[in-house]
Amino acid sequence: MGMNDFVIRNASIHDGLGADPVHGDLAVKDGQVAAIGKSLSGREIIDAAGLSLMPGIIDNHTHYDAQITWDPLVSPSPALGVTTAIIGNCGFTIAPCRPADRELVMKNLTQVEGMSIDVLRQGIRWDFESIPQYFDMLERQGSAINIAGFVGHSSVRTYVMGGDAPRRAATPEEVARMRELVVEGMRAGAIGFASSTSPAHNGDGGLPMPSRLADEAEMRALVGALKEAGRGVFMLTKGGHTKVPFLEELAADSGRPVVIAALLHNSTNPRAVFDDLEAIAAANRRGRKLVGAISCCPLSMDFTLHSPYTFEGLESWKPALPLKGAAYAAKLQDTSFRDGVRAELSRPAHFRLFNAQWDQVEVVESRRKDLEQRSIGELARAAGRDPLDLMLDLALEEGLDTVFNAMLLNSDEDAVGKMLRHPSSLVSLSDAGAHLTFFNDAAFGLHLLGHWVRERGALTLPQAVKQLTSAPAQLYGIRGRGALKPGYAADLMLFDPAAVGRGPKQRVFDLPGGHPRLTTPARGVHGVWVNGVRDLAKLPGRVLRDFSA
Repeated sequence: MGMNDFVIRNASIHDGLGADPVHGDLAVKDGQVAAIGKSLSGREIIDAAGLSLMPGIIDNHTHYDAQITWDPLVSPSPALGVTTAIIGNCGFTIAPCRPADRELVMKNLTQVEGMSIDVLRQGIRWDFESIPQYFDMLERQGSAINIAGFVGHSSVRTYVMGGDAPRRAATPEEVARMRELVVEGMRAGAIGFASSTSPAHNGDGGLPMPSRLADEAEMRALVGALKEAGRGVFMLTKGGHTKVPFLEELAADSGRPVVIAALLHNSTNPRAVFDDLEAIAAANRRGRKLVGAISCCPLSMDFTLHSPYTFEGLESWKPALPLKGAAYAAKLQDTSFRDGVRAELSRPAHFRLFNAQWDQVEVVESRRKDLEQRSIGELARAAGRDPLDLMLDLALEEGLDTVFNAMLLNSDEDAVGKMLRHPSSLVSLSDAGAHLTFFNDAAFGLHLLGHWVRERGALTLPQAVKQLTSAPAQLYGIRGRGALKPGYAADLMLFDPAAVGRGPKQRVFDLPGGHPRLTTPARGVHGVWVNGVRDLAKLPGRVLRDFSA
């Protein structure tokens, strides 16, 4: 048998399957859990002194596709307890990609994911064209954590249709070619197929991201490729016009699970998210596997009017989207443009990011220090002005450099607690790797364990651990991970339940070219192991390519 590599002793061990913790030791050998028990021996002994041990967090909604090519440490996720990340969500991948389309793909990511074009141009290593080549490259390069990737709809569409991808429906021949690429990606070990129909998802020049142009026949054909593969998950970030019954049909036709994002609570339309979750639950009762991807974090964003992601999903904002420089500034000054935005915001909507909650938009950085940390609503009332006018005028005066923060969605904690307990929900939507200048929810797992378990008591610790580990592993078919059982991978997080959480957001300047991003430090995390290795600079992660059906 030989000696165990190391033993974590005196831990409160959470198996990830929802059982109450057991007090004891966990032994690791050859990257796997070897035994759980008492008085185990190993070459190295780590005394946990009553800390809690759980499987590493599986982050099922990340956008590390570009970053991982220059940053195999996939910062900041490993320090936040994440040992497996699923990339390519919403269908915004960088493979397949022809050399001629690289600039377009990067410009689309700049717009839709709030990334810097300079960072992407300097950072991305384009040692691939096809999806199999991309996975092979990641495997050669290595990674701090385990990585699983989706086949991305927008990339597949761009590969087949080029510049027409965001402009028109596909021909049957083009759909057939796309389907071949999805099948090729699945054979190479993709975890599934991801797409978006969300009106908030716009690419370069304000054009919709390519997947938004897909008709129902194209969706059916591409999701149908999963049936041919015999495995995989369909992940969709849905617009309000995409209905759950259609997605239930896709689940029935393909026989595959459907993950529906992004279900966030909107205080101006508080029933909408629960209506979606109930429709999903009804489909579950009919034997279809659908799940609603929810967030345990309030969605708040730092932004400037240079790239106001908060407004870009509005129909009335569309005329401003393709404009740059003086033409853009003139549009923001235009009274009829402003009136259009005001009129749209005054009408109720099923789902949109910003709902005219001006008291939840505050000035973060301004040349006028007296305005900082004050809300636009308060400032507008004090000045006797319309809040939209006040905000746009302030930004224009300051060359659009004024930084605002908007508390957009998921601000009602009672409602979010109810969503977390809903049997058809999946804790998700960290968006790690994207929106780097707007927000960073990569520490979503620590926030669940700290805020929702310890502070709010919305879930028990075993329930929350299960939500972060075995629940996603089971749904996505990730074998041998997400639980602490002999023979399972030693993906581990050692933490203090009395202190675990996420620290305050910080701006760091560590992207290619010294560009900034927001990050959050971990609190109460004492150790993270990936495949039994604690020194993550050794890149112990694997590209996961073998999933259960």
